[in-house]
Amino acid sequence: MRKTFYLIMMVLITAGLFKACNNPEKSTGINLDDLDTTVDPAYDFDQYANGGWKVHNPLPGDKSRYGSFDKLRDEAEKQLQTLFKEITMAEHEPGSYGQKIADFYNEGMDTVKIEELGAAPLRPYLEEIAAAETIEDIQELVIKYHLTGNGTLFSFFGSADKQNSDWVIAQLYQGGLGLSDRDYYVSQDERSKEIRKEYVDHMSKMLMLVGDSEVVAKEKAQTIMDIETRLAEASMTRLERRDPHATYNKMNLAGLAELSPEFNWNGFFTTLGFPNQEEINVGMPGFFKEVSAMMAEIPVDDWKAYLSWNMINGAAPYLSTDFVDQDFNFYGKVMSGQEENRARWKRVQGNTSSALSEAIGQLYVAEYFPPEAKERMVDLVENLRVALGQRIDELEWMGDSTKLMAHEKLATINVKIGYPDKWRDYSGLEVQRDSYFENAMRSRLFNAEYFRDKINKPVDKSEWYMPPQMVNAYYSPAMNEIAFPAAILQPPFFYLDADDAVNYGAIGVVIGHEITHGFDDQGRKYDKEGNLNDWWTEEDARRFDERAQVLVDQYNEFMVLDTIPADGKLTLGENIADLGGLNIAYQAFHNASDQEDPIDGFTPDQRFFLSYAHVWAGNVRNKEILRLTKEDVHSLGRYRVLGPLRNIPQFHAAFDVNEGDYMYLPEEQRADIW
Repeated sequence: MRKTFYLIMMVLITAGLFKACNNPEKSTGINLDDLDTTVDPAYDFDQYANGGWKVHNPLPGDKSRYGSFDKLRDEAEKQLQTLFKEITMAEHEPGSYGQKIADFYNEGMDTVKIEELGAAPLRPYLEEIAAAETIEDIQELVIKYHLTGNGTLFSFFGSADKQNSDWVIAQLYQGGLGLSDRDYYVSQDERSKEIRKEYVDHMSKMLMLVGDSEVVAKEKAQTIMDIETRLAEASMTRLERRDPHATYNKMNLAGLAELSPEFNWNGFFTTLGFPNQEEINVGMPGFFKEVSAMMAEIPVDDWKAYLSWNMINGAAPYLSTDFVDQDFNFYGKVMSGQEENRARWKRVQGNTSSALSEAIGQLYVAEYFPPEAKERMVDLVENLRVALGQRIDELEWMGDSTKLMAHEKLATINVKIGYPDKWRDYSGLEVQRDSYFENAMRSRLFNAEYFRDKINKPVDKSEWYMPPQMVNAYYSPAMNEIAFPAAILQPPFFYLDADDAVNYGAIGVVIGHEITHGFDDQGRKYDKEGNLNDWWTEEDARRFDERAQVLVDQYNEFMVLDTIPADGKLTLGENIADLGGLNIAYQAFHNASDQEDPIDGFTPDQRFFLSYAHVWAGNVRNKEILRLTKEDVHSLGRYRVLGPLRNIPQFHAAFDVNEGDYMYLPEEQRADIW
């Protein structure tokens, strides 16, 4: 029966006999050219839904991955470009936001000045490091760099106390690595070995750019690699860091000094403005114990090489072409397979947008975010909230007491849509026409002071963690809130004029995904107030873990490249959120819509699942596949289509998926959580 249906549908679509037969004034939301109708949807739904898109959207040279998200980010980038052209060509009052944006951007685009300066902006910093003579001098430099926003060796910041979510405390976390994951330093697979070799070569070339001879540069590079390897060996893995209990180790300054006695923590906190600090969360105690040991064992000259590299590495994007090209050669080409660097205007615009994020966000919202988009999103979110409440009521595996607590947490999830109600003040940020590098340094200082000022104070519940011009969304467990910046509320995620099936399948699932993060394997450990608090019965927690393990096992079976498997444990939280988001959005869609007529030959349910799949359309380079599989808690886009849909009976029914088809999973093998 299914094969006959499939063949008839393909003939009709190919012949163009199906048109939008209802609501012709609306956007259809689904482009038939994005499909690959030569593929049976029951065999490979990703290729069926996105095969045409992949052909029509080949990887640009400046991308290591290019998907629907990336395409929309490009569109948002072009929208910003229009704003930047207007701002940078106009005259502005000194100290105004316009002056700051224009001068930051124009300095970044002044390649004549940047090339003339070469490595000169770095010289004072490197000379200061060269003058260090004792381990006390080294520690004073580490402290100074944290003070000025150039943190090195470890991470210091303020965020909510996990067991008192209304209060910001000081946080110390592992850091100090030039490679993006500690496993690159310790894993013995061929790819990691290649990266280590290329990284040492990269460091030596960068050191030569600031004047070291080839021999000296190679010696220093190996020394730096040795230091970073020790830091990596003492670091938690990404999987270990997913456990919020493992990274919650609160102590006072005396306790930290006892744990890590060879580092001047009293001087650190006093210099940064927190003498006698009583509350410090030391995320990774073993790491800071090793930092102490390294302070006693590593010679001063070795530390000088390490600190010099940190300054060079952080400065490279703001210096002359030789630095920029070498930086890209490693972090772009070697790590991700990117063929060419992004256009200069894109890089400078991005850095300017980071430095003045909400100042630019205000302009973006005024120009590109219609009020009716926010109004419709409010309705969608509430419909998703109702749908999850219904699904909680129907859960057979969860007891009544846990259900009651789950309902309370769901009801208190805060929702932020579009942009902040209160914009950040940038009047204290100084931007001058002296150099691109110095503006970047002043921006780092400004941000460091801004975030330090939050420590030992109540949490600002109005603050956003993403600017409006960012194509993304988030759930914060400490805030128990979901947020959707303005830039993501555009096609192919959100249509003001498309039918419900398309919007619920795209932005509806994104909403459901973020809500589900409050109930994934780690988010569920936080209560309705955002505190790390076990509100589950022991039996319900056991049942949840059993069901989550089904997803782990499923994703471990995916082979991302040759014999390289996906990491079902690392990606578990996102996979739970994908599956939950789909289930919640599907129920909300049917609660809200009585739509029955097909559009372009597809039923409402088919359009819902096609719209979802299109969110994850994309092409990706092999090196990026390997990098993301090691580093990213999200599954690759292809498996964000295949993985969840194989577990959903309504998808099986919509596309007549039967036993023996790849997209089919027997009921006893399906993951059924939220």
